[in-house]
Amino acid sequence: MALYRRRAVSPLEVTRAILARIEKVNPALNAYCTVAAESALAAARRATAALGKRGARPGPLHGVPVSIKDLTPTKGIRTTWGSRVHEHDVPDHDGLVVERLKAAGAIVLGKTNTPEFGAGANTFNAVFGPTRNPWNPALTCGGSTGGGAVALATGLGPLAQGSDLGGSLRLPAAFCGVVGFRISPGCVPVWPTVLGWDPLSVQGPMARTVADVALMLSAIAGPDSRAPISYPVDVRALLAAVGRPSVKGLRIAWGGDLGVTPVDPEVLRVTEDALGVFRRLGARVEAAHPSFAEAAEIVRTTRGLSMVARHAEKLARWKPVMQDNLVRNIEEGLALTPAEIGEGERLRTALFHRVRTFMERHEVIVTPTAPIPPFPVETVAPREIGGVPMRSYIQWALLTYAFTLVGAPAISVPCGFTRDGLPVGLQIAGRWRDEATVLRVAAAFEAARPWAHLRPPAI
Repeated sequence: MALYRRRAVSPLEVTRAILARIEKVNPALNAYCTVAAESALAAARRATAALGKRGARPGPLHGVPVSIKDLTPTKGIRTTWGSRVHEHDVPDHDGLVVERLKAAGAIVLGKTNTPEFGAGANTFNAVFGPTRNPWNPALTCGGSTGGGAVALATGLGPLAQGSDLGGSLRLPAAFCGVVGFRISPGCVPVWPTVLGWDPLSVQGPMARTVADVALMLSAIAGPDSRAPISYPVDVRALLAAVGRPSVKGLRIAWGGDLGVTPVDPEVLRVTEDALGVFRRLGARVEAAHPSFAEAAEIVRTTRGLSMVARHAEKLARWKPVMQDNLVRNIEEGLALTPAEIGEGERLRTALFHRVRTFMERHEVIVTPTAPIPPFPVETVAPREIGGVPMRSYIQWALLTYAFTLVGAPAISVPCGFTRDGLPVGLQIAGRWRDEATVLRVAAAFEAARPWAHLRPPAI
């Protein structure tokens, strides 16, 4: 925005440059599944012209290009949900988050790839195929906001919109070396959705820096009558948190593996090294975490119920062309009994209060974002970590899913690299609805270790 105000560059020039880079880089990685070049250029021309008008008051994202995950409706731009069920759909309306991005002045570049209906942490589908990791195209970029993360890492846009159930903003951010922020349910209103009171799945921002994430969040947060769980948000506090960030005197808990999954030794080495950064910045760090022993069972019941509510009616007609993993999710949900669903909700409530009590003594909990480095793109999910078999395909994602279950805001920031040169993410989770402190801690860490700007991906 500062460059725009000084007329050093225009929104049209920036948009043209990014579209040219998409044309060059995207075929090898498949970050974008649909590029809306014509409408993006038209919006960029309008944004450029508006800067020259006397008395103009540009929005906070005026002329800033943004990508939209292919799970979110975009008026006039194909939206497939990564599924043959909607392969040719072109919505006649924007999702609420897209409305807000456009109102803030953002320019929609197109849609980024996702697994079918976002069900999975490896981005591939039968419509567009796999999205590849820019640090090593033989590996996965994570998911389900994999396309958005790859676009950011390779300069195919400065901002990306995504969504997160069990880690879909955070895991691809970790695997691609960018920042992904799962905010509290209701912080960013979601519409349209078949589950208006859903406390688990959220939409939120991704970017290359924590400050850009905070800026994007400030433009999309706050209540809307179409989203019954949305609530007022002090967006000035979000921006202030990254202005002059400090962790001096904060109490930071190192959660490690949270007791829910093994962690690869390389990932553990890189993330534990981050603790020294916090100590040097004046934080009080101790190894501690509440028990998440019931997390896997709560995931089984809540995820199953959500999949049934969203997708069960599709099986009768579309099952033969739906992703096996998605079908299995739905069928596992259909097999749940009312008693199991009720017990899952009781367990989730008990877990919430256990974490709430723990967080009275700590401002944030820090863990690895993903317990492993990126794995082969052909692998749906890892079957073992360090020789320990996974009890379910979702176990490896429990470090992120654990904070989903209690509605905690959690961000993934770049932390370092494995010896093979693959990015590692650090997850910072905060108190109930305390996005500002999470941003503050993340921005302080980023300022102390700004590695992401020093080593670009190979592609």
